[in-house]
Amino acid sequence: MSSIVLIGFMGAGKTTVGKELVKKGFELIDTDAYIEACEKMSISDIFAQKGEDYFRQAETKALKTLLVQDKQFVISCGGGMPLSEENRKLLKKLGMVVYLRIQPETVLARLKGDTTRPLLKGDDSGERVRTLMKQREAHYLSGADFVLDVDQKTPGELAEEIFKEF
Repeated sequence: MSSIVLIGFMGAGKTTVGKELVKKGFELIDTDAYIEACEKMSISDIFAQKGEDYFRQAETKALKTLLVQDKQFVISCGGGMPLSEENRKLLKKLGMVVYLRIQPETVLARLKGDTTRPLLKGDDSGERVRTLMKQREAHYLSGADFVLDVDQKTPGELAEEIFKEF
């Protein structure tokens, strides 16, 4: 069974587009929510108490668990999941990988006031977003089967484009 895997920076709409794809008969798995359920703590608490390395290992473990299930999913990945080469390989094994590409200004507008994102804590989140996006772009591109620019499209329009490719 092949799944649809959504990757991209935080705020790109992976979970929102995933919810639109559920209407096409898929089950949605949000990897961050999945990890929170397995670890019985929030992503922020995992980062604070166990560190980013631990969290990244939990991401890989989650992918391996999903890989052995014989179901079609829409998998909404945490923004940093494709940074690991092992994770990019696992994502491709899971199905068609779609990179939802977003502009930094759109991220900042969407996430303004969001205090739940560990990587956005501290001063000058705008510069942090731009730096992280630059660092991650090559990983997203190398892990994707195709790229959709999200800034000027609704979640429904994006879901329709993805479903046509699938």
